[in-house]
Amino acid sequence: MLFAPIPAALTLRAEGDGSRVISGSFPYNSLATLSDGGRNGGRPRKERFKSRAFAYRVDKPDEEIHLLFGHDFDKPMASKLSKTLSLTDSAAALSFEARITPEVAETSYVRDALALIAAGLAVGLSPGFRIPPQRTVPDAETVEDEDPSLGDAIIRTINAALLYELSIVTRPAYQDSEVEARSWNRIPMGVMLPRRLLY
Repeated sequence: MLFAPIPAALTLRAEGDGSRVISGSFPYNSLATLSDGGRNGGRPRKERFKSRAFAYRVDKPDEEIHLLFGHDFDKPMASKLSKTLSLTDSAAALSFEARITPEVAETSYVRDALALIAAGLAVGLSPGFRIPPQRTVPDAETVEDEDPSLGDAIIRTINAALLYELSIVTRPAYQDSEVEARSWNRIPMGVMLPRRLLY
């Protein structure tokens, strides 16, 4: 699975019944710089998600999507099928609202997550996703050169992705292994991009 952490405007509020509500959004068409090219003078790498890139699984009522803490399925906070996670997809962003029940709010990892959000230390929202097979979605992703007047980065655009979870994270930046999971070679259209998926 691939991850795309970004800084997020997460909000947290308490409800009268002891539950907590977390809301936030993942912006579409926002160009994120993943690498500046490093010490060896490589080309910068940037990435963006097209509007409604996650629509396939978000729109299907029977597809489960979780809100997790730190991409750990052993640390669930809410989910679509339990009706504690609602998702709103628009051209601008994928927004969510998660209702953390009082029972779940009492678990140690959720207490930690809520404390980090309240302190402004957990400031990232990161979708866990997979790129669909090329045989089913031929143009799910594209790689192109940046406009030379703007720079010399390689830009990866994700047009369609299979969303499995959203995670609250403390570091809104790619880790090396996650960056390496992506293919950054500029290739002719129609050629399959090799990739190594993270699990």
